Amino acid sequence: MKRGDQPGYDFQDQYIGVPGKVLADNMEPVVEHPDQAAEAQRKLAELEKRTGKKPNILVFILDDVGWMDFGFNGGGESIGAPTPDVDRIAAQGLNLTSAYSQPSCTPTRASLLTGQLPIHHGLLRPPMYGSPGGLDGKTTIAKLLSAQGYVTQAVGKWHVGENEGSQPQNVGFDDFRGFLSVSDMYTEWRDPHFNPEIAYSPTRTAMIEKAPFNKYDVHVAKGGKIEEVGLITLDYVKDLDQRWADYAVSFLQKQKGSKKPFFLYYGTRGCHFDNYPNAHYAGRSPARNDYTDCMIEMNDIFARLYRTLEETGELDNTLILLTSDNGPEAEVEPHGRTPFRGAKGSTWEGGVRVPTFAYWKGMITPRRSDGLFDLTDIFTTSLGLAGVRGAAPSAAVGKANYLSGIDQTSFLLAKDGASNRRSIAYFWGNRLAAVRMDEFKIQFLAHDSFGTTPNGNHGGFTGTVAPTAGGMMYNLYANPQEDSSVAIRHIPAASGLALEVQRYQQMLKKYPPNIVVNFTGQ
Repeated sequence: MKRGDQPGYDFQDQYIGVPGKVLADNMEPVVEHPDQAAEAQRKLAELEKRTGKKPNILVFILDDVGWMDFGFNGGGESIGAPTPDVDRIAAQGLNLTSAYSQPSCTPTRASLLTGQLPIHHGLLRPPMYGSPGGLDGKTTIAKLLSAQGYVTQAVGKWHVGENEGSQPQNVGFDDFRGFLSVSDMYTEWRDPHFNPEIAYSPTRTAMIEKAPFNKYDVHVAKGGKIEEVGLITLDYVKDLDQRWADYAVSFLQKQKGSKKPFFLYYGTRGCHFDNYPNAHYAGRSPARNDYTDCMIEMNDIFARLYRTLEETGELDNTLILLTSDNGPEAEVEPHGRTPFRGAKGSTWEGGVRVPTFAYWKGMITPRRSDGLFDLTDIFTTSLGLAGVRGAAPSAAVGKANYLSGIDQTSFLLAKDGASNRRSIAYFWGNRLAAVRMDEFKIQFLAHDSFGTTPNGNHGGFTGTVAPTAGGMMYNLYANPQEDSSVAIRHIPAASGLALEVQRYQQMLKKYPPNIVVNFTGQ
């Protein structure tokens, strides 16, 4: 047999050369799989006939947890932070090994809640210490599910706007218990170990105390005003995750026997720096540091929610999605782990490839898949489960808004389902940084921190971001470290990616960027 005459093999979830189907002008093209879609809809119809309602949805989003922190991705016990309950449940679900967030927390959370990339929802970075901007005026999954008869509950970290119009009760949630910003903003200025220049200075402490951000654990119901539950001090923060878990368990217990489905959006405090383990978890991890102690606590909280679903009889009718808002925060130790290059704040794989699995008892076949999944897909998939399918989300979000999320219902529910997503677009701030299709990733912006801070930690917010020469492409199967470009040797594959890049560029001309919160100096 001559070289080049070998028989070929096409693999599931590889779409270079495969056109996507446009459902609506303002929606991301999809790869259709009619057989698996029919299988998924049959299973959903049978389930609804048994339960008499649409399925419940639980989204459990962790903070700064890396791809390799859990045992189901090679971490857990092997790194001194066993997560047996999460690992057991993940093994019974679909482990999405190529699931993608945004480079940092606020952009990811807003993307999950709106189905839009940051370039369109406009929250390009986390708002800090009262800086303005948020979800005000956006169409969220909570609004749309409420319109479909869902009870919508948010618990935990919010961090997508503190202004009144962006608060949970005003963007679709029936009820919220948690804090409005991010963990370190409540503690770092109080702690002399980390910020003595603030904590030991009355003048500087007063400056922070006067900053226009809410410093409390809060509660609010739809139509109401924020109620302050407790001031978040260095002692109070130790029990926050347990207080929120108690609230979520109470919510789930109230849903027992309800004729209405629910959407529970649960954002943990852990394991964002700085972690202050409560008395029950301090020193509980074999690695014996604050971060790994926090991972033990996150395992236990997730297990509590799972057991409550079992006890209330709602487990069979609930899709559970566990994920993280970005890669590990490598600039503040101790921190999470990733086997990939980079960390939070960057568009290297380590910054945006996050631990994710979907579990649904009796509905999802246990397996692993490297099919592409973006956290914006949670928005459109949730709508699909509520019966808003096909091109219908186009009108739901408004024709002027571009919807990047794809309905992945059939990917999750079919026995050997393939992803309906052709590619991943990586944005750094307001710039297209890279595009992935199949095993290849072409990069247009390269983040570097070693040259600027050679003696420091090399996280994503430190360093420089510079344009590449256009020929930086990696084979992520052969080179997940992204340190050996193969573009010149693999020009045919690069040409396929180039067409997808052009599609994104044309989309951005038709649906231009909308900037609400940007980086300083940009």
